[in-house]
Amino acid sequence: MENYDEPSRYSGFSSGNIIAGHFQVDDSYATSRPQGMEDWLIAYTLDGSGFFAIPGEKKNCARGDIVLLGPGTPHTYGTTKGDAWNFVWAHFAARSIGDKLLPAEPLSVLVLEPGSVQTRIYEAFRRVLSDSRERSEFWHDLCLNSLREILMLLAKGQSRKLDPRVVDAMHFLSEHMRSPVQIETLSKAIGLSPSRLSHLFKAQTGLSVIDALNRMRIRQAALLLEHTDRSASEVAYDVGFHNYNHFMNQFRKWAGTNPSAFRLQQRPDGG
Repeated sequence: MENYDEPSRYSGFSSGNIIAGHFQVDDSYATSRPQGMEDWLIAYTLDGSGFFAIPGEKKNCARGDIVLLGPGTPHTYGTTKGDAWNFVWAHFAARSIGDKLLPAEPLSVLVLEPGSVQTRIYEAFRRVLSDSRERSEFWHDLCLNSLREILMLLAKGQSRKLDPRVVDAMHFLSEHMRSPVQIETLSKAIGLSPSRLSHLFKAQTGLSVIDALNRMRIRQAALLLEHTDRSASEVAYDVGFHNYNHFMNQFRKWAGTNPSAFRLQQRPDGG
């Protein structure tokens, strides 16, 4: 695999540029910066293992781990002895992202469980790589958007500790919201038995799978009723209800009123 944009060549990016690359390296690879950098480094291990060392602390990273290294931190990082390291990385300026999404610690290692979040983060990294290489119009903003997505997904995972299989189930429901979803189909996609998935899902979210799906549908229906002129029956079909009476019952359950009254409350002037 080709190596792009050797990160050890860069000491900082005062102009706020984004530099990204994809490395597959053996255990002879190491980078040392006694003075640290001016920017942040984010690295996502796809396979193999590496290490990051700062004064008084050393952390290892393996497949599925994301490392964030802050500016001004003296450090050394490289491949674990006797192993290889396949990872993607990017340098970015803090002011381009905002402090809310960045950790307070100078060195953080976050573990991603296999599943939809890991897939989304890898896809976002791929967009950073392609956009930073192509450098077509708006490339810098596109890279920032992808990096923000990665950091928001990480922050979301840290703020609410859901089992990764429940996260995957929610993602599956969102992608198949308009289709009839059977618990057997969902459980097969997640890799659990129907009974185990149902129990885990309810324990983690407080809702049954069907209730979570219907709530998701009604939330979307409420947005369509508020912001479009589609009829209630059209909205019901748009969000996956093929029986209008069932839609009405579910709307009352989750919104506390019927679709017509809800629309009037949100748009009293009819606009």
